[in-house]
Amino acid sequence: MTQLGDYLRACRARIRTEDVGLPAVGRRRVPGLRREELASLAGISVDYIVRLEQGRVKSASPTILLALAEALHLQADEKEYLLRVAAEDATVPERFRPAGTRGQQVSPGTRVLLESLVNVPALVLGRRMDILAWNELGAALFTDFAELPQRQRNHIWLTFLHPQVRGMYENWAKVAQECVAYLRMDAARYPDDPELAQLVGELSLKDDDFGSWWSGHRVRAQRQGRKKFHHRIAGELDLDFQVLDVRGGTDQSLLVYTAEPGSGSAEALTFLANWITTHNPAASASTTHNKEA
Repeated sequence: MTQLGDYLRACRARIRTEDVGLPAVGRRRVPGLRREELASLAGISVDYIVRLEQGRVKSASPTILLALAEALHLQADEKEYLLRVAAEDATVPERFRPAGTRGQQVSPGTRVLLESLVNVPALVLGRRMDILAWNELGAALFTDFAELPQRQRNHIWLTFLHPQVRGMYENWAKVAQECVAYLRMDAARYPDDPELAQLVGELSLKDDDFGSWWSGHRVRAQRQGRKKFHHRIAGELDLDFQVLDVRGGTDQSLLVYTAEPGSGSAEALTFLANWITTHNPAASASTTHNKEA
């Protein structure tokens, strides 16, 4: 079995015949498209799809992979993931290979930017959704990252296994599934990353939902949206988030949360920022540690 085979089977299982214009004929023992139906839609032989799913094809051509993506109605992120997992290690472009000994260091300029975002919670995320740096309001929103062991300074680890963080999301299941789908993209970029494998193993062992969602091969690089929080200090918060690439930082992104101006959530963020000056519960971005890749 291969990642490509697993992914193709997962994608087939999610497609209903009526979604692709095929009649629902007969009883099905398993949900989704049959191999022969996918073969017909993609213009590929059934035998070739069987060999793809069983890992008996050394290298599938981009033309065939794109035909499968079209037949499976894959979105851009899902199509990218399909092409990545299908690529052999020897043919994967250098930028997609593991970073090796390169550290996930946050630049001084990025730290200055973090410290300047006084009323905006912000985190710098690296590979595996590691939390590399944060500002005071970001720590106040989630938890005191400086007090956590380094391996726990990870967005998806906190979402699943930290009781305080897990409990603050109004729709935890949706947020958690988005995190899993985001991590799947990272796994395709760095299939041999031992720290990612360790993270996936721990989460799979400790949370059944993670294991189920991970095996479902959902893929999505969620770059913006809205999350509802139940915060222990600030109360109810409706915050929009954006994930912005950090120029010059390998695999680094800036995750920022903003509230609609004049809203109750904006007032709550201001209250939380003022509360920090009195109680100072979190370490500032200037004292944040880096985690090596």
